[in-house]
Amino acid sequence: MKFYYYLIINTNAGSGNGERIGKDIVCHFEETSTEFEVFHTHHAGEEVEIANILARDKQIIEWNPEKKVEKYPLLIVLGGDGTLHNVLNALDDYSPNIPVAYIPAGSGNDFSRGVGIDREDALNAFRQIQRAKEPQAIHVLNYKEKNTGVTGIAVNNYGIGIDAAVVHATNDSETKHFLNKYKMGSLAYVFSILKVLFTQKSFRVELTLKDGVQHEFSKGFLATTTNHPYFGGGVRIAPTADARGPVLDLILVEKHNWFILFRIIFLLFHGKHLSNKHVHHFQTDQLQLKTQNLQFAQIDGESVDAQEFDLDFSVRERLFWFE
Repeated sequence: MKFYYYLIINTNAGSGNGERIGKDIVCHFEETSTEFEVFHTHHAGEEVEIANILARDKQIIEWNPEKKVEKYPLLIVLGGDGTLHNVLNALDDYSPNIPVAYIPAGSGNDFSRGVGIDREDALNAFRQIQRAKEPQAIHVLNYKEKNTGVTGIAVNNYGIGIDAAVVHATNDSETKHFLNKYKMGSLAYVFSILKVLFTQKSFRVELTLKDGVQHEFSKGFLATTTNHPYFGGGVRIAPTADARGPVLDLILVEKHNWFILFRIIFLLFHGKHLSNKHVHHFQTDQLQLKTQNLQFAQIDGESVDAQEFDLDFSVRERLFWFE
């Protein structure tokens, strides 16, 4: 199959990784006489504008194996998980059947970890795109926040509590802007963890599963709904999760005292936290989650302002183009 590639490059992704990797891919395209058109983002959210234009003008189209086209117009997103998140949510307004290819260039790259896209070698990630004969279905999270009416999809996870507070503190910090200048943006998360860990308060969580069974927790510290194992740049928060399966995973951590919490953190980094009685793991294809007390949230690493949440989660398939 022949392709015409539309390439969206977030040059700011991964403290400049996007710019460097983008140049390498464009150079490879030019050397191999690959037909493509490139769009660089210059400000936050510009990838949404570009995706809207491409879909609205039908420069990128739905996948239909019955319909033969001389050159299939394929969109490649080159950036971090947040860039991919924004593009997919923009395209969802047009059709969930417009496939997207992805070359990771962020600091976390959890989606590529979760589904098996090469995150070390960008040219090999592109070869995974080239070798695919058709798109494959990956499950993503559907969410609806009923207090605000906000809906969307997440390719990684929707987190409330300590992980979201860390994301908010990092994105809002002068330290991150300073470290980004020296290509050390990931260190900002370390400083934020140290800052937030001792100030984050517990919150009440109410869960209703698909079968109507309810659970209540008065000392929630982290509530992460995910469709693959990773969050936070490679931490296996849900080791048994599988983005190709039609279920979502919810990990809920309770905060009872500092000894227990640090024990859970130790177990988390060794992949054994699910054995702790204060860590709760649920697998389902639908759930409702409510919180009390104002808490921050993060969706694929993008911060959501502090509020009380009333969320409906489900899973559905989304087309991605890679082998």
